[in-house]
Amino acid sequence: MKKLIFLIPIFVLLQLYTHAQVGIGTATPDASAKLDVSSTTQGFLPPRMTTVQRDAISSPATGLLIYNTTTHSLEFKSSTSWVSPTTAIVPVSYPYIMMWNVTPWIEKNLEVTTYRNGDIIPYVPDPTVWATLTTGAWCYYDNDPVNGAIYGKLYNWYAVNDPRGLAPKGTLIPDQYNRMELIYYFGGSTLAGGPMKTTGTSRWASPNTGATNQEGFAALPGGFRMSNGSFAQIGLTAIWWTSTEYSSTLADVFSANYNNTTIGLGSADKKNGFSVRCIIQ
Repeated sequence: MKKLIFLIPIFVLLQLYTHAQVGIGTATPDASAKLDVSSTTQGFLPPRMTTVQRDAISSPATGLLIYNTTTHSLEFKSSTSWVSPTTAIVPVSYPYIMMWNVTPWIEKNLEVTTYRNGDIIPYVPDPTVWATLTTGAWCYYDNDPVNGAIYGKLYNWYAVNDPRGLAPKGTLIPDQYNRMELIYYFGGSTLAGGPMKTTGTSRWASPNTGATNQEGFAALPGGFRMSNGSFAQIGLTAIWWTSTEYSSTLADVFSANYNNTTIGLGSADKKNGFSVRCIIQ
């Protein structure tokens, strides 16, 4: 009889816990919420894990929310993949540069970690893995987020060319014609490097030849990642992808350098990691 008296309250308690609303920091949780967390001094921490740990989750439910410490972003599981709610739901706008009779260019190098549809672009710091990729990826120069905050991220061309769209909504990756339109505006390929670069030598190595930052294009020497996964030329070179494919292994690029005003024109191995500067769509 004593056991029966003991079991009844436990059963009732479980029933109440299953069906009632739960309030943390509030005695009156909102009627629309199963869980209502209320605070003006503390936040809510979702589970934090790396991409490897996230991908080890067995059969993640659609809607599962985590914070990815590899990509430094919130992610949730859609029906097909992990996506970022900020990119998938909230349209992003970027300041851009207006130039006479030239397609407007975004003021800064690209920094996104997701494709336009919200799918995650893998962050790949390991040089051996980077060298074998034939799919999209990004990294920081020297794998240092401090460089990312200054110069933007470096992407391989597989990310540039991914059908899900690297450029955020309302923007495009420039092609070879957009590239030449910009260069001609600044005086042609032998002169344009000067007016496109930021002035001074706090970022660019001396002598930063001819730098005037005309129109505020503000090119910075973010360097690049080579196809073998190593890094080079920070402080010396700015180099950007275009969307134009040259061959099965090469795509068109353009670059500016610290010691001249010439804009380099050519093509590079798609495995390289370069900056991306978008244009307005």
